[in-house]
Amino acid sequence: MNSFILALVALIAGYFLYSQFVERCFGIDTQRPTPAIERADGVDYVVLPWYKIFLIQFLNIAGLGPIFGAILGALYGPVAFVWIVFGCIFAGSVHDYFSGMMSVRHQGQSIPEIVGFYLGPRVCQFMRLLSIVLLLLVGTVFMVGPASLLSNLGFTGVFADKTFWLMIILAYYFLATILPIDKVIARIYPLFAVALLFMALGIGGMLIFKGLPVPEIGTPSEHPDGLAVWPMLCITIACGAISGFHATQSPLMARCIPNEVYGRRVFYGAMVAEGVVTLIWAAAAMAFFPNGIEGLSDVLGQGGPSLVVNEIAIGLMGSLGGMLAILGVIACPITSGDTAFRSLRLIFADMFGIKQTSMVRRLMLAVPVFLAGYLLTLVDFSIIWRYFAFSNQALATIVLWTAAVYMASQMRNFWIVLIPAGFMTGVCSTYIMMAPEGFALSPDIAWPTGLVLALSSILAFAVKATIKDENDEELV
Repeated sequence: MNSFILALVALIAGYFLYSQFVERCFGIDTQRPTPAIERADGVDYVVLPWYKIFLIQFLNIAGLGPIFGAILGALYGPVAFVWIVFGCIFAGSVHDYFSGMMSVRHQGQSIPEIVGFYLGPRVCQFMRLLSIVLLLLVGTVFMVGPASLLSNLGFTGVFADKTFWLMIILAYYFLATILPIDKVIARIYPLFAVALLFMALGIGGMLIFKGLPVPEIGTPSEHPDGLAVWPMLCITIACGAISGFHATQSPLMARCIPNEVYGRRVFYGAMVAEGVVTLIWAAAAMAFFPNGIEGLSDVLGQGGPSLVVNEIAIGLMGSLGGMLAILGVIACPITSGDTAFRSLRLIFADMFGIKQTSMVRRLMLAVPVFLAGYLLTLVDFSIIWRYFAFSNQALATIVLWTAAVYMASQMRNFWIVLIPAGFMTGVCSTYIMMAPEGFALSPDIAWPTGLVLALSSILAFAVKATIKDENDEELV
């Protein structure tokens, strides 16, 4: 339990301390007009209060990842706490802050366009493809997942039909995608945020109140399937530590921020809040079941993460509290799925230069996107989904390298993004070499190769950036 509480304190301290350092390194300009003011269109560029933007960003990024990913990551034992804390503070929150603030500095553009500006047109095309595929997968899964949960809540008749709920969710997603952001999303997200925060704080509070045996960091633990902590844990727990999906969501809020001073609260703060949710669910999964992680593995084998959520929520908070917690779990994917499709519309709008003030133009982009999403619900893409986790972290890695180039171009402290960029390069390269869907190489080959790639990429960038700075100073 001490490790869990210490990890919570570390996350909160990381926000109040390291986020201010990151903000100073970035160099905010409180006098600089933001896209929400310069390009106000009443649809996507709409000034909103910072607390609403924070709640929307928090729910945009907090799909099922910080809950299901935390539960699966708990199988690795309390070392998961270490990854959540360090990953969130030094990588994930930095990634989210820069993906949001670079968008603010580039008129609210989508992340593929920003990547293309700094890394070139070929990388831009790759990022467009990667972002589109990732968002389609997220949007589709976050239609099917909540529909399945709602149909299994004990309703009768048509309300027990998964297809019925799928159509309801699809209709809501469509409205949330085409209507102005302040008409639907900005009005209902605060309510969903309360449910999600109630769920997390309730579970965390009961963990402490009941004194559940949360294992301490350093306790010997081995994954039931023998999976190696490095780099598998860093891929399993993405949301809550670092996730490339967040970079596709940050530009939505970059179009609504009234002043750059709120960037730290919104982008860095929302990621830390998600880290807290992830940490709580990881601890609960380790401590709730008899026999600890072995018991967790047994329940996962019987009904997957959904059954784990159900048993923990009802077991710790009773029937009413458990139902509210489960509704919060249902709200999480819904509030990420709708903005996934909205992000797709905006990515296509940026690609083709189509202004979105006209409803006809928004429909022109939204209808094909939803048709593709619906068709994917009819396909068993479980094999494709195995590549999602890697693609997600690969996207995050590219965004971090983009941020490093941005900081170097501004002649500012690029190390705060260069080190996590190199680290994630090592994670992704090691994973793809070891994973069954990759090259399936032994750790003896994959680990040193990944380490060499990580260190060499950091060194090469630092040398090149330093030489460029010296040349620029000579010219001045």
